[in-house]
Amino acid sequence: MNVRRVVIAGVGSGVGKTTIATGIMALLSRQYRVQAFKVGPDFIDPMYHSAATGRPSRNLDSFFMDGPTLENLFGWASRDADIAIIEGVRGLYDGLTSTGDVGSTAEIAKMLDASVILVLNARSLAKSAAAQVLGFKMLDRQVRLEGVILNQVSGPRHRQKAIEAVEQLTSTPVIGVVERRNESFPERHLGLVTMPERDAAETIATTKEYAAGVDLDQLMAAAENRGERSFPEACPFIQEDGPRVKVGVPRDRAFSFYYPENIESMRAAGAEIVEFHPTDGDGLPEADSYYLGGGYPEVYASRLSDNTDFLDGLKTVSDQGRLVYGECGGLMVLCTSILDGRSEHPMAGVFESKAELTLHRQGLAYVMARATADNFVFQGAEIRGHEFHYSKLVPLPRGPYAYDVKRGTGIDGNHDGILKNHTVGTYMHQHALANKEWGRGFIRATIDSLAGR
Repeated sequence: MNVRRVVIAGVGSGVGKTTIATGIMALLSRQYRVQAFKVGPDFIDPMYHSAATGRPSRNLDSFFMDGPTLENLFGWASRDADIAIIEGVRGLYDGLTSTGDVGSTAEIAKMLDASVILVLNARSLAKSAAAQVLGFKMLDRQVRLEGVILNQVSGPRHRQKAIEAVEQLTSTPVIGVVERRNESFPERHLGLVTMPERDAAETIATTKEYAAGVDLDQLMAAAENRGERSFPEACPFIQEDGPRVKVGVPRDRAFSFYYPENIESMRAAGAEIVEFHPTDGDGLPEADSYYLGGGYPEVYASRLSDNTDFLDGLKTVSDQGRLVYGECGGLMVLCTSILDGRSEHPMAGVFESKAELTLHRQGLAYVMARATADNFVFQGAEIRGHEFHYSKLVPLPRGPYAYDVKRGTGIDGNHDGILKNHTVGTYMHQHALANKEWGRGFIRATIDSLAGR
């Protein structure tokens, strides 16, 4: 399979690449089947992509995945697409270290042999915009920078000067100009407000307005201007023919941070997914185990606290020994309460600590961990994940813990994944293609918990 592909990168964060990339996806989706990707660990931007394209957006992360796995995911997800559009992360060259490629947009562009379109905030810039483009173009000649989109342009005169400077001084075509706008998408502590909390049609219509000044024919030509490459299309998940189990998964405004691959991996291993909406009042459905993803339970703490059918249900199934796995926001809901400094909202009370919100990040990093001997889901496995949270557990649990943390913060700086019965509560988010035992391990642990093992 050889698909047209292009990376929408930025000179840095905050230059408008998510809005512009999403708008481009939405405009192209009127005529083409567009497969979206996001570089790096991110739950929120892919929600916008998926709303624009009608297809699940995928994360491409070289810290999580080795090269063959990443290329397999790209090929499998793009196998029936007309074009793949990959939104970058941070600045084009920013990665895990100050000088290396790992974790950077540039690395993914080179790995996939994809053309790059650079988004630049040109507010009050003309010749200086050209200097930025030239620097990005010269830093790594293997990165094929095929075009520029100028954002925050103030009018016809500014437009003309900026285009002339970039094109004449860098020999790089300007394929789009976005006029200066005062409004921006609403944000909160973890990033943009999530798509389940917004009017999707209105939001996507706004992104189309932002991207209206992009020459889509030039972008498609850039997507064609790359070497012939074939990517494997086989399903990347381990398939199992064992017993079927039901896994309850809350998906709503409070619980929306899920990698689609995690759910797909569970299905491949034998899970039937039972989705429900506790923020809207749904009680805990009958299932064999439960996977509570992250999101914004602190924003909807009052609603969740009022849903005693959901919270009491979690406490009951945990006490019964059924598998419950909570990631970040899921961990917070499994605590006795969520404390935001002004008020305290009772939660499920599986764990004896409170989840206390803080003004400062407790974690924003890639994580390297090893599953402990007590970890009944992934015992002994080497795990790579990520964390990003503004809460801490008070008091700190004494253990036992599911993970020894080698890189990252976790719960106490050295450990993550508090354990009780067959319940795990962790700040670390995992990706099923970073831990390829994710689906199979979860289903096996479900069966063991039902058997009382």
